[in-house]
Amino acid sequence: MMTKVVFYEVYEEEEAVLKKFLPRDFSADFFPKTIQEEGHTSPLAGVVSVRTQSVVPKAWASSLKGVLTRSQGFDHMTAFLKTAGRNIPCGYLDNYCSRAVAEHVLMIMMTLLKRLKGQIKAFDRFRRSGIMGTELGGKNVLVVGVGCIGEEVARLVKGVWMNVKGVDIVPNKPDVKYTSLEEGVSWADIIVCALPLTESTEKLLNYKLLSTAKPGVIFINISRGEISPIADMDRLLNENIFAGVAMDVYEEEGKLAAYLRKGAGRGDKNAAIVERLKTQDNVLFTPHNAFNTRESLERKAGQSIEALVHFFKEG
Repeated sequence: MMTKVVFYEVYEEEEAVLKKFLPRDFSADFFPKTIQEEGHTSPLAGVVSVRTQSVVPKAWASSLKGVLTRSQGFDHMTAFLKTAGRNIPCGYLDNYCSRAVAEHVLMIMMTLLKRLKGQIKAFDRFRRSGIMGTELGGKNVLVVGVGCIGEEVARLVKGVWMNVKGVDIVPNKPDVKYTSLEEGVSWADIIVCALPLTESTEKLLNYKLLSTAKPGVIFINISRGEISPIADMDRLLNENIFAGVAMDVYEEEGKLAAYLRKGAGRGDKNAAIVERLKTQDNVLFTPHNAFNTRESLERKAGQSIEALVHFFKEG
């Protein structure tokens, strides 16, 4: 008997690697968009796999046997279970992309500090005025959320002679010096958000807190957009408290992604801010892609199929 799984939010390279790991007795359907964008009103199988932008409908709860998110974050699974009305097995992936995400942090940090967008624009006239960069060595990096990803970020930036402090409710990484959030914000030259999204972290990194930073700080968010409201980031840039912002994640990301993929129509006020800010030389937006390397994709696909096989075998 064939075992069926439906995968959502699958990009081309991921589909190929998932198929490589799929057992022969598995049947799978692959859809590139979210559940909402695909317009599916009922589940096509008892087990579905999503990433972070799909909202598993409450109406599906009575039909589903299980849900797997192909991500390390699982806040969207927690939100689904709160509305499901029954205890549906939901899984997430282990530490498959921490190195990839940490390298992404280093890349976008250097892009902002070296004013790369401005340098590229300046080439046509071969001018150097207004594109002077900043060296990494000796700068202070505050990592807010020192889990698997945050720990890897700390390790990498130490390798380029930056100073690192961490903020976490469980200060258990021996190689990280910890501080309070308030003291860390006032100390930092670069702030990196690597927090999970919970009720206590939503909108935690807001204007009121971050306005206490020293002028010229760089802000990077690679965890969840709801932790740092985009309107607050816009205000901090306008008031020259932030010298630069880099984000790989966004508030109501599924809605923003659907709007951008359609390439037409009007988004909400957050989408309007994103559209305006993306043109600035000191702002860098990427499409929730920090996890996406050849190596992490192999780990992600392997873990996903392993988890599904275990679920169908053991329940």
